[in-house]
Amino acid sequence: MANDALSQILTALKMRGSVYFHTHFTPPWGVRVPAFSNVARFHMVIRGDCWVRVDGAEEPIHLATGDLIVIPHGASHILSDTRDQPPKQLDEVLDRSGYRGDGALIYGGVEEGPACKIFCGHFEFEQGAMHPVLSSLPGSIHLPNTQTMNAEWLESVMRFVSAEVLGEKAGADAIVHRLTEIIFIQVVRAFVDRSGEAAGCLAGVLDPNLSRTLSAVHMAPAEPWTVDAMASEAGMSRTLFAERFTTLMGMTPHGYVTQWRMQLARRQLLESDDAIIEIAEATGYGSEAAFARVFKRQFDIAPARFRRTAAASAHDRVAI
Repeated sequence: MANDALSQILTALKMRGSVYFHTHFTPPWGVRVPAFSNVARFHMVIRGDCWVRVDGAEEPIHLATGDLIVIPHGASHILSDTRDQPPKQLDEVLDRSGYRGDGALIYGGVEEGPACKIFCGHFEFEQGAMHPVLSSLPGSIHLPNTQTMNAEWLESVMRFVSAEVLGEKAGADAIVHRLTEIIFIQVVRAFVDRSGEAAGCLAGVLDPNLSRTLSAVHMAPAEPWTVDAMASEAGMSRTLFAERFTTLMGMTPHGYVTQWRMQLARRQLLESDDAIIEIAEATGYGSEAAFARVFKRQFDIAPARFRRTAAASAHDRVAI
């Protein structure tokens, strides 16, 4: 298991990155991308420029060559050549273009003007997985050219992604998945660098002191984590640690430990045949009854019933 807190969290959330197409849009053009749960959409302009209108945002965002935008909560949004271009639904655009899943998505009008080339993809998280890192992300994160193409990490990664997508060589999908995950992590870092402590939970996860504590909790969730023990991992006094942790993470240290344990327990109930008492002990509870009380408070369902319901749902999906 990775030993830094952010990597551990993203692993627990089962994040998977993907590029789903690259575009060749000629004006006039406008595409509405539908809302989708458990994903963070991203678009990076490789050539040309465009506008993005995210549902719920007051103002459209202009993207120039080299700009990157991430829409963390999968909100519906419009990509277009002008800020008020009427859009077509994405399904209609795919149908009209004859796009079948490979090569460029070619769409638009016949007006003279440079084509807009965009890499479009998403970061997907496991259905039902929760962590304050996700809820603390804003509606959109825009990294302009000065923070992308001038940053060696993203320029190199996107050049490699571009070559893999366009080359369509064996193993390209696996490489692109890994590289897009790197992009997400770097976007989060850039967002925290720009926002400071206003980034909330993300600032806490990347804080050198708090990160040591979080990593220790992630690695040994069954340990009896007191505030004193967690403060010791951070190298801080009990009072200062508790205050800083609560301010940045948006919950008490004990509250975080409980939430992390419950997410691990949820996964074990879904993915293993371990007895509930074994899962309880692995997540720091001395009895099945104590574990069940906390689990039900967190998910509003008893562990045994949660497992049965999930198994029945999986069986129904296979049958369909």
